[in-house]
Amino acid sequence: MNSSTNGRASRDNNEGRDFADFLAGSRRMDPKNMLPLPDSADSDRTAPVIPEGITEDPETKVVSQEPTDTSTQDITDEALQQQEIEGSDLSLSKVTPAQKRLIEKKAKKAKKSGDSVADAYSEQTLNPEQRDRAEVIGSSVRWFAGWCLRFLIMALAAYVLFNVIGKLWAGILPVLLSLIVCSVLWPVVRFLRKMKIPNGVAVLLTILGFFAVIGGIFALIAPPAVDQSRELVNQANDGIRTIQDWLAGPPLNLEETQLNDALSQATSWLQKQSGNIASEVAAGASATLSALVTLLIMLVLTFFFLKDGENFLPLIRRITGRRVGWHLTEVLTRMWNTLGGFVRTQAIVSFIDAFFIGIGLIILNVPLAGALAVLTFFAGFIPMIGAITAGTLSVLIALVAVDFQTAVIVLILIIAVQQIEGNILQPVLQSRAMDVHPVIILLAVTLGGTLFGIIGAFLAVPVAAMIAVALRYMGDLTDLSTGEKTTTDINFATKAGTLTGAQNEQAAKRWQELRQQMKQDAEKLNFSNLLNPLRGNDKSSGSHK
Repeated sequence: MNSSTNGRASRDNNEGRDFADFLAGSRRMDPKNMLPLPDSADSDRTAPVIPEGITEDPETKVVSQEPTDTSTQDITDEALQQQEIEGSDLSLSKVTPAQKRLIEKKAKKAKKSGDSVADAYSEQTLNPEQRDRAEVIGSSVRWFAGWCLRFLIMALAAYVLFNVIGKLWAGILPVLLSLIVCSVLWPVVRFLRKMKIPNGVAVLLTILGFFAVIGGIFALIAPPAVDQSRELVNQANDGIRTIQDWLAGPPLNLEETQLNDALSQATSWLQKQSGNIASEVAAGASATLSALVTLLIMLVLTFFFLKDGENFLPLIRRITGRRVGWHLTEVLTRMWNTLGGFVRTQAIVSFIDAFFIGIGLIILNVPLAGALAVLTFFAGFIPMIGAITAGTLSVLIALVAVDFQTAVIVLILIIAVQQIEGNILQPVLQSRAMDVHPVIILLAVTLGGTLFGIIGAFLAVPVAAMIAVALRYMGDLTDLSTGEKTTTDINFATKAGTLTGAQNEQAAKRWQELRQQMKQDAEKLNFSNLLNPLRGNDKSSGSHK
């Protein structure tokens, strides 16, 4: 019994000494990170026995080793260095892999120079939760420099793209306009195909019907406009005399001689500017011819886009491959739906403008009310410039044909309708149809009009919507890849989009499973590294027995 007890005590004493030697080898470890020996199934002790030569501070619980005779020390310098590394690894469980590689590099360098390996661990072993200030500042500077370089590359690419678009604008514009027209006519073509009408015939009938509708509208308003224009010419002289009487009366009180002088000055100015006016007229004629050519090309492209447009996406998938083709199919389909929503929304807004302005002109007995309403409808598709032009013409006709008070009322009516439409109705409807914030729409119209004029203002909103669609699709894929969303949370426009979304969702699940497995393996490895010295000590104590 005594021998058994002594043997057990001896074993405990050996294990305690081995554990103390292990701690002594890891003397630079944070005391809070020191781990006790695990409980053994055949032992009822709860803490290691501290042998002779080992002291423990009762307050800090730090174990230290008193100086002993070097002749009795059974650990070589190489083993001590290895224990220092292993002990430091235990205390650096939360250090990044890059920091661990740096520590190992410093340890090898210290070993070659003959210095203590433990000195290589310095502050990172003493407090692994803190990072060196130089490292933090350096990583922040590198991050900022990397993003600055990316933005510079993006700005350069945008500049190059802008110049390329400017050079090829004459060929790009008909394509964009034909796509807009196709988004309006495609539902009609699809309906005719369902009625078993051949594809080419359906497209031709749709285009002819489109021009028939436009021609019918102008045919309805043309006869009244011609009759009223004759009356308008007769009323123009009366209107001019009315304007002269108004200028001669209060508050201006201009005399007839002053009016004649102003008229003669205006005439002389026009004569001096005759050369510039002629050049502007020539430029206008050239622009008109260019517009007619663009219109003709647009009609041809519209016919072929409506006829063979369904073969476009399969062709892209064959060229780019299945995976990229699926992404392009989803993105382009979303863009097409958004473009159709833009055209329908713009038509609704223009119709509302034309309706209320036309009703107001009819109530005020302004001539050419129907023609002005139709002009307002078509001008509504040209942001800013179209509404201003149509409104100015309506005010001038009211001023010449009726009187000054009526012209002022028409001006107030047009401003009120356009303010409500431009600042409330149009941004809200377009933001709902295209899922773009109203501020983005206003900024896009301003930027497009500044860069490309009237056409740029007209195309700015759909282009901004296309960019928003692409960014939103990338965001959806990112949410699926990170596991923040599932395919049921996203409305895909095509089956190809659903397949790509499912692939990203499965990849996110595999990544999460791999991450969990790596975490479990790391925990097992850390526990195994902790037990390896103890197992070695058990074997050595058994050999002594």
